Amino acid sequence: MRAIVLTKQGTPVAGNVEVRDDWPDPGDPGPREVRVRTLASAFNHMDIWVGVGLPGATLEFPRISGADGCGVVEAVGAGVDEAWVGRRVVVNAAIAAPVRSRPGDPPASTLAPSYHLLGETMHGMHRAAFLVPVDNVADVGETDPCEAAAFGLAFLTAWSMLVTKARLRAGQSVLITGIGGGVATAALAICRHFGCPTIVTSRHRWKLDKAGELGATHGVLDTGSDGGEDWSREVRALTGKRGVDVAIDSIGKATHLSCIKSLARGGAYVTCGCTTGPGATTDLARIFWNQLRVLGSTMGSAAEFGEAVSLLRSGALRPVVDRVYEPDHAPDAYARLESGEQFGKLVVRWAEG
Repeated sequence: MRAIVLTKQGTPVAGNVEVRDDWPDPGDPGPREVRVRTLASAFNHMDIWVGVGLPGATLEFPRISGADGCGVVEAVGAGVDEAWVGRRVVVNAAIAAPVRSRPGDPPASTLAPSYHLLGETMHGMHRAAFLVPVDNVADVGETDPCEAAAFGLAFLTAWSMLVTKARLRAGQSVLITGIGGGVATAALAICRHFGCPTIVTSRHRWKLDKAGELGATHGVLDTGSDGGEDWSREVRALTGKRGVDVAIDSIGKATHLSCIKSLARGGAYVTCGCTTGPGATTDLARIFWNQLRVLGSTMGSAAEFGEAVSLLRSGALRPVVDRVYEPDHAPDAYARLESGEQFGKLVVRWAEG
């Protein structure tokens, strides 16, 4: 079977990518599983982390990454309705881990779900076919496969951050750091859907201009070499010194404090990552005095995935696709992802629908 394979760990990741025709076939689906013939798969920053190395995880190579995919259901396992066969589906790569149950544990009402991620600790979707639990697929009808593949993980993450965690309401103001990545562009689309004014940041003027074309209200150029300039005064000036209601951040150390200083009273800072490192400096006085909320967010639930996908099917939400590649050009896709020059998602087209 054809697959995009990471042969070993190391940088640059693109140099360790091969396209093979001899990868083992996934076989028949097991109970509550479906077999999907891949139409398109898409990249996330996670693909780079797998190639570089995940803290605390021992990964065996060669391996396949890829946490986003769209395809057609070819076969179903025991306990799965045959009506799934022939359906075009998008995949939620977040597979819920079993909940711990031990005598004496307190109620689990405040525990957040734990997830395994397809393409991270398990082989992913950058291949011609794969198996996945039926509970992790959603019917996308006639949605373009490349757009559907670009939608999944980024929009699930952004939806959970904005709607579930931050409790976004129509018209609230939102700050989005590092515009151009998949989660950031998804967050921008969701904010437009809710009629929320948005301020986006980037180290690249052309990305701010592109975000403006997509509906961003304001753009702030981060002139710090590591994306670490304090631009909070500019954000507050753009909001009449009020500050924003929500800050969405995946950059971490370089941008955390600026986000905190940009928030209005009662505002929410939501993080889903820390590409510049986890050791951020914060401002506890602002947090308690302004009654701010600091929230972590990892992927999302099946229910959240269903909510977001329903808006994809209706045409209310659409992802931004930067480039579409053929499988043979997968090393080029990895190289572009490593460079950070993309605006939106990078997609591999495997077959016609």
